[in-house]
Amino acid sequence: MLVIFLICFSLAAVILIRATGVRNNNSIDNVLAFYQGNSIRFIVPSSPGGGFDEYTRMLVPYLEKYSGASIKVVNRPGAGGMLAANELFLSPKDGLTIGMMNGLAMVTNRLVGIEGANYVIEEFEYLGRVVDDRRVLSIEINNDITSIDDVWTSEEIIKLGATGLGGSAYVDGVISKEAFGMNTQIIHGFDSSFAVRQSMLRGNIDGAWGSYGSAEDGVESGLERIILQSGRKRSKEIPDVPAIFEFIDRTSDPFYTERILSAWDALISVGRPVATAPGIPDVSVNYLRDVFDKAMHAPEFIQRAAQAGREINFANGEDILNIVVTATQMEPDIEEIFVKAVRGEL
Repeated sequence: MLVIFLICFSLAAVILIRATGVRNNNSIDNVLAFYQGNSIRFIVPSSPGGGFDEYTRMLVPYLEKYSGASIKVVNRPGAGGMLAANELFLSPKDGLTIGMMNGLAMVTNRLVGIEGANYVIEEFEYLGRVVDDRRVLSIEINNDITSIDDVWTSEEIIKLGATGLGGSAYVDGVISKEAFGMNTQIIHGFDSSFAVRQSMLRGNIDGAWGSYGSAEDGVESGLERIILQSGRKRSKEIPDVPAIFEFIDRTSDPFYTERILSAWDALISVGRPVATAPGIPDVSVNYLRDVFDKAMHAPEFIQRAAQAGREINFANGEDILNIVVTATQMEPDIEEIFVKAVRGEL
């Protein structure tokens, strides 16, 4: 009986070790051998063609180069990035699934405890961040709204598009409205940022909040104009567009407005992190972090991103975890505003 027990125990151990993806968690050589020729799934929280997708596909050749594995891109749009985050969080603990996340939306979902969010934002194993997510308010080029002053003085409601309730563009619109009393209405439920922009071009909505990278494509194509950007200072890429902190003194309670904007700014800093599921062996996590670091600093990748007009603002895995934790630590009254924003109560 003892022999049978030992045989069964040994077989179970072998299966368990293979399931982790590494035969010996203490051996980097085994990790290297494991990834050579293997296949990694890279989950993207958007449809093909958007900013998340473009960053991912630019990164893939360099992730393949430094990991020795092939990369398969899997697009999972929906619910402001929540579907992709759920899939990543619940993926096998074998180190063969990574994903880019919509950081702002994922943290706000964490604050709210939104139904359907089957992940814990602090428990992901972060490989690093591609870029912080400077947000911009863009308007369809033929619209009568040509500046942020037009938004504040408009007697008509300005319709802004967004993806899922609680998604980043939705939160952007609601929080800016709360902070400044803008005469705006957030129309949500679009499948992707691409669908939002198509609705702008058809004249169904006036504009939308979104990432600078995504809006830049529309600006260069002559389809939209950027009238406002997030942040305390103007970005060097768009120095003629005012930053939202410039308008704090226009409000009746500048201190209150600044507290809201500071919390929003912390969320934006989470940006677009890349992570894998919790429970991956440390040696595999460290290997993937090293691969991601090398890919992000590859001169060819940096050149491609510049040519595509895509900003890069790298943060390593440990730093982005600290940023995520900081973003969730809001003062109670400010946190309540964000909770109500995500729930559609503002």
